[in-house]
Amino acid sequence: MTSNDDSLVRVTTGVSGLDEVLEGGLIDGRSYLVRGQPGSGKTVLGLHFVTAGAAAGERSLFINLEEDEADVRANATSLGFDLDGVDVLDLSPSSDFFAEDRSYSVFGADEVEGDDLTERIAERVADRDPDRVFVDPVTQFRYLTGDEYQFRKQIISFTRFLEEHDATVLFTSQTTTESPDDDLQFLSDGILELAYENDRRRLTVPKFRGSDKRAGPHGMAIRGDGIHVYPQLVPSAHGVGFDTEPIPSGIPAFDELLGGGIERGTITVVSGPTGVGKTTTGTQFLCEAAERGERSTVFLLEESVDTFEHRSEAVGMPVSSMREEGVLAVEGVEPVTTSPQEFAQRVRREVEQRDTRVVMIDGARGYKLSMQGDDDDLVRELHALGRYLKNMGVTVILIDEIDTITGEFQATNSGISYLADNVVFLSYLEMDGELRKVAGVLKKRVGDFERALREFRITNDGIAVGDPLTDLRGVLRGEPEFVDAGE
Repeated sequence: MTSNDDSLVRVTTGVSGLDEVLEGGLIDGRSYLVRGQPGSGKTVLGLHFVTAGAAAGERSLFINLEEDEADVRANATSLGFDLDGVDVLDLSPSSDFFAEDRSYSVFGADEVEGDDLTERIAERVADRDPDRVFVDPVTQFRYLTGDEYQFRKQIISFTRFLEEHDATVLFTSQTTTESPDDDLQFLSDGILELAYENDRRRLTVPKFRGSDKRAGPHGMAIRGDGIHVYPQLVPSAHGVGFDTEPIPSGIPAFDELLGGGIERGTITVVSGPTGVGKTTTGTQFLCEAAERGERSTVFLLEESVDTFEHRSEAVGMPVSSMREEGVLAVEGVEPVTTSPQEFAQRVRREVEQRDTRVVMIDGARGYKLSMQGDDDDLVRELHALGRYLKNMGVTVILIDEIDTITGEFQATNSGISYLADNVVFLSYLEMDGELRKVAGVLKKRVGDFERALREFRITNDGIAVGDPLTDLRGVLRGEPEFVDAGE
C-alpha cells in the first residue's frame, strides 16, 4: 500500500501503468467495478490485483463464481501469475448441477443456493480477514436472487460487509442487453472499463470517487506477462529549460538553405515522394548530432531496422558504429499492434531514461494509416507527442511521404503540416529527359531561410547539395523550366 499527498491510503493494482492513471492506485477500503466484453482482460486484471497484494505480504482472497479453481490456477500460471499466496474460494457450479435434478419445482434457485453461498463467503472472510478481495463475476449473484431489487440489496450488503472488514474490493461484471450492469456502476466507488475492438485494447476510468484520475482513453495490451496500460500523454506535465540554438546538418550548402540549420526543440517535417531521400536527409542530422556527442533515436514505422541500416551504410552514414557507441538507437515499431499511447511511452523512455536529444519518426503517414485508432484521434495523439518533445527540448524530425512523383506540389500528405515548425521538401524534376531532385524550405518559424531551390543528390559519400537554382521556374506548378538569368 502507498499513500499520496491527499492523505488517502492507496492500494497498488499491480498493473504496469494503471496506478499512474489512478494517480497512485485504488483507494484503500473501497469497491471497484471492472467491466468489459468477454476477452477484454477483466479476470487478468483481477489476477494482477490479488497477486500484487500477496507479494506485498497482504491477505488476498479470490472469490470465483464461474471457472473451477483448477482452471483458474492453470490460466494464472500460463500468464506467469503465482497464486500460491492467494486464497481461492471456489463457488463455481460443479458437474453435479448437470447430472442431478436441480429444477427446484417447489423452491426457486435463490431460496436454495443463495443462502449457502453467502454463508460460505461470510465464513471465509471472517476466518481469513482479507486485505483484498476479487470477485469474478459478481453478476452471478443476479441468478441467485428473486428480482433486481433483491440483487441490488444483496450487492450493497455484500460490499458493505467486505468494506467493514477493511478490504479493498475489485469485482467484475458480465453485462448483456437483457441484463445490463447499470446498477453496479452506481453502487461502485469506481469503474475500470476495458474495451477490445478490432484488435485494439483500451482502458478508461469513467468514475473514481474521492480522487483525481488521468483522462483517457489509455492504451492497453495483454502480453505473456499480463496487462500493460499506457497512460494518455499530457504534454503540459513535462518540460525542461533549454537554448533554442540551431542544429546544423553538417552540409554547408544545406545549412545555408535552412538559414543555419533547424533549431533545438522544434519539429521539422521532411516531405517528398518515395525514394527521393527523405529518410537519408533526416539521418544526416542524426549523424551530425553524434559528432556533437548527442544521442538520437529513430522509430521506424515503415521499414525494418536491417533495411535502414544497410541503406544508410551504403551512402556513407555510419549508423552501425553509431549504434555501437550508444549515440544512436534504432527501434522498429509494428504500428498495427501498437497503440499511440504505447508508442508515446516508448518515446518517453528514450528521452527521460536515455537522454535522447533528437528523435526521428519515419514515417508520419505510416503512423496515421497503421497505428491503432481513429484518424482524428491519431492526429491529436501525434500533436500531443510533438508538444511533449518540444517541451523537453528535443529536436523532432518527422518523415512524411507524398503520393505524387512529379506534377502539382504537395507540402505533406498526412495533414500534419500545422504541427511543423519547419517544412523541408524534396522533389523530383523531369528536365530534358532526365530525372533530377531539388530541395527547398517551405516554412521556418524560427529565423530566416533561403527562398531558392537547390539541386539535391545522394551519392556513395552521402548527401550533396548544389548552389541555388535561381534560374529555375515553375517547380511548384509542376512545370519546371530553366530561364535566362536576366529574365
